[in-house]
Amino acid sequence: MQAVAICGPGADRLAGRLADALEGRVGVVRQVVEDGGAMTRAEGADTTYRLGAETWEATGPAPSLRDAIERLAPDHDHALAVGFPEADLPTVVVGDDEPPGEVIARVAEPDGPTADLVAAIEDTEPFETLESLVAEVKRAPDADRSGAIATFTGRVRARDDPDDDRTQYLEFEKYESVAEKRMRGLEAELAEREGVFEVRLHHRTGVIPDGEDIVFVVVLAGHREEAFRTVEDGIDRLKEEVPIFKKEVTETETFWVHERE
Repeated sequence: MQAVAICGPGADRLAGRLADALEGRVGVVRQVVEDGGAMTRAEGADTTYRLGAETWEATGPAPSLRDAIERLAPDHDHALAVGFPEADLPTVVVGDDEPPGEVIARVAEPDGPTADLVAAIEDTEPFETLESLVAEVKRAPDADRSGAIATFTGRVRARDDPDDDRTQYLEFEKYESVAEKRMRGLEAELAEREGVFEVRLHHRTGVIPDGEDIVFVVVLAGHREEAFRTVEDGIDRLKEEVPIFKKEVTETETFWVHERE
């Protein structure tokens, strides 16, 4: 799923036009304003969330923007976050706003052509969760032959020992084309194993605070033995073979991990 933010004057109107133009299921997340009025589904969207500081348009505790996007990820192809200027997401900007996220496109007004915007959105790094990857492998052609799905989730560890300085965040960079090509090739190699039907690997980039998820490995297989074995090999080979570089920021220092290995 591609997830982008849209900000600036007319952002809601542009989101509706993009929801019509993008292929597949589209979710829209709106921010509640005090005079927001009645809840309505965004034009062209399959699903709409409207989030406020304390409440949202459903029961239960209020989700964050990331929570809402994660709920969309398993069964939507795109998510458009409207009215969240602070969102650290790839962003389409209407006007002159300077959001914190990477600006992937800028337009003077919301009613112009959408073809270039659609292309820019489709080119962003997918927003994946463990749930979205599991949902994807369950849709595989051989899913009816599968009796096992095994997964691995790597997360940011705050400290190894109680006396260690706390890790505040990790920052990951990768050689875009090389890393993605190697990851897709590794998926294909692992999926060729006897009894293995689908393999999905995903590694986040950018700044990831302590406690958040970094990397996922998901394997769809006939039985648990080959599923567990392939998950273990998948994460080991990803760490060894895919060019992703890690910077660690603790309470007292900042360093590139590969320079200390």
